[in-house]
Amino acid sequence: MRIHRVLTAAAAATAAAALGFAAAVPAQAAEYSSALKVKGIQYDAPGRDSNKCSGGNTKDEYLTIKNYSKSTKVNLKGYVVKDATGNKFTFKNSHTLEPGDYVHLRGGKGTDSDAKNVVYRQNCNFIWNNDKDTIYLYKPGGARADVHSYTKKANDRDGNGYITYHG
Repeated sequence: MRIHRVLTAAAAATAAAALGFAAAVPAQAAEYSSALKVKGIQYDAPGRDSNKCSGGNTKDEYLTIKNYSKSTKVNLKGYVVKDATGNKFTFKNSHTLEPGDYVHLRGGKGTDSDAKNVVYRQNCNFIWNNDKDTIYLYKPGGARADVHSYTKKANDRDGNGYITYHG
């Protein structure tokens, strides 16, 4: 990377503000101090979209949240996941992620399972848009834990409906 040619989002915003321009800083420009981060998203469930509770494929749309800490357990209770239009899901039950562990937050209805690392939204409507959206993850106190914007064209080059973040 050529450092002398790279302008950080914060520096760009400061420069734009100094010139009287309003600058939109990309949502994913900031790194948040949180052990929990979005590892990936299956934003486009395989097959033809059907949000029927019986026989639909909303359960195949999921968000993977991982505990990136090397030593701290994190309880998901109170964490909130939202999209750009305000659709949201709040983890109401205790679900502890060990260091390095993950959970799939799935659409549809089902039985949450610590053993299978899955929590269901208990809602058969899709939450993520197939063309573009923003994923927000908030801590129980309301502080932002992680955020990512995506577009199908820019972020899903192989077209499989899945995008990976944070390795």
